[in-house]
Amino acid sequence: MSLGFRYLETDARLTADGVVVAFHDPVLDRLTDRSGRIADLDWTEVAAARVHGIEPVPRLADVLGAWESVRFNIDPKCDEVVEPLARLVRDLGMVERVCFGSFKARRTARLGGILGPEVCRSLGPLGVARLWLRSRGVPVPVRAGPAGCVQVPARIEGRALVDRRFVEAAHRRGLQVHVWTVNDAGHMHRLLDLGVDGLMTDRPSVLRRVLEARGAW
Repeated sequence: MSLGFRYLETDARLTADGVVVAFHDPVLDRLTDRSGRIADLDWTEVAAARVHGIEPVPRLADVLGAWESVRFNIDPKCDEVVEPLARLVRDLGMVERVCFGSFKARRTARLGGILGPEVCRSLGPLGVARLWLRSRGVPVPVRAGPAGCVQVPARIEGRALVDRRFVEAAHRRGLQVHVWTVNDAGHMHRLLDLGVDGLMTDRPSVLRRVLEARGAW
């Protein structure tokens, strides 16, 4: 935020007593000084954990409510979090400020069913595969439906996924292309040269310098 960014990406999980938290892993073990599955722990137990021994695991409600001007991309990491996440976003009046993306298309479909067709969501894995094939001239149907974007890694199993043909195929269908997770400045430049619409990064200061150098900040 201090660098000037207004789009943030995070993940959502659910504690045993129904609190939605902003956390990627299913367990606390890798990143915090505590252990255990978040789905098996009450919020008081999760709240006592410290990421890298320093920062607490935040409630997603606190993250979403921290800034009035920020838009969020949220990945629901488990089926159980979908309905509580939808209620949280709706109760905070943030439907127009959130985009949902997931490896499980059924989760974003459920969110769309609860929050309505106006909510932003990304294309599911099957849709991405079809879009890639279509970009290669394979005559498969691609139904963007209510999706507004496609969110993908730059490469899969060492093979390039995002290239100019893929970006153009997405744009012809009205889909923005967001690529994750891009931390190298040269890679950022190459993807932006292809016309991608968004980059997810762990190094926002590097991304800002790249955008400034391109006159795109």
